[in-house]
Amino acid sequence: MRKSLQLQAEMSEEFGTCVFDVTLDCEDGAPVGGEADHAALVVSLVAGAGASARVAVRVHALDHPAFEADIGAIAGQVGQRLTHLMVPKVESVADVDRVVAALAAVSCGDLPIHVLLESPAAVHHAFEIAAHPRVQSLSFGLMDFVSSHGGAIPAGGMSSQGQFSHPLVLRAKLEIASACHANGKVPSHCVVTEFSDTAAMKTAALKAARELGYTRMWSIHPAQIRPILEAFAPDQRDIEIATKIIAAAARADWAPIPFEGQLHDRASYRYFWQVLERAHQTGRVLPPEMQGYFAAAPH
Repeated sequence: MRKSLQLQAEMSEEFGTCVFDVTLDCEDGAPVGGEADHAALVVSLVAGAGASARVAVRVHALDHPAFEADIGAIAGQVGQRLTHLMVPKVESVADVDRVVAALAAVSCGDLPIHVLLESPAAVHHAFEIAAHPRVQSLSFGLMDFVSSHGGAIPAGGMSSQGQFSHPLVLRAKLEIASACHANGKVPSHCVVTEFSDTAAMKTAALKAARELGYTRMWSIHPAQIRPILEAFAPDQRDIEIATKIIAAAARADWAPIPFEGQLHDRASYRYFWQVLERAHQTGRVLPPEMQGYFAAAPH
């Protein structure tokens, strides 16, 4: 956790903006019987993080005895420093409501909630969960999803290649991405466990971004962060085109304009503005005429 926070600070300085969040893990990070001590460590790390750090916490699942204690100890003490709370194994809207109530009890009623969908039932309810006003993002929990099928999905469904080819896994990913986009939420793609295989990591990230509509992705090792950023960043040519179109639109007070033989209006302006946003968020250097738009923009 300390290394992750240090790397975030170093890369923020390198890129001029924070290009990834750090999620401090209680669910898999705390040893059995040591949940309270681990939560105290998380609190100290969040409290000691820099003012520009983007830090979240994954608490224990709702059915774990430490869930309420995690909320009280972490959100209750440093909730105002968190970018969001990550809750694993959410199955329904009722589960989200339980999280909302727990946060309200410790005066964290405004903290965004990110949820992990990790079972067939959870995926079935993806659209309802994404519609909840407190949910900001849905993540797909690949390994638990495969395991929840009782062997019906082979182990290869968890690999960097198999997770994009097995029909049940692919269907779940598409449902989650579609649910997020239908409700203006952020779809976050699952992990790639082959953390030493850079080529597999980049291929998976490109598929997630270009084919499945995901706009965030989990990493489980520092070596995965740059390949993810490269895959999710727009091409330089796309940035140049977006810059020209947005600059021309601004000069025309956002009226329709011609550009290279095509008509553009507010619908396409939104698209090209989003290209520039993604460029900024992934650490790409924007042309000078666009930098002013992002100089003080929150990530």
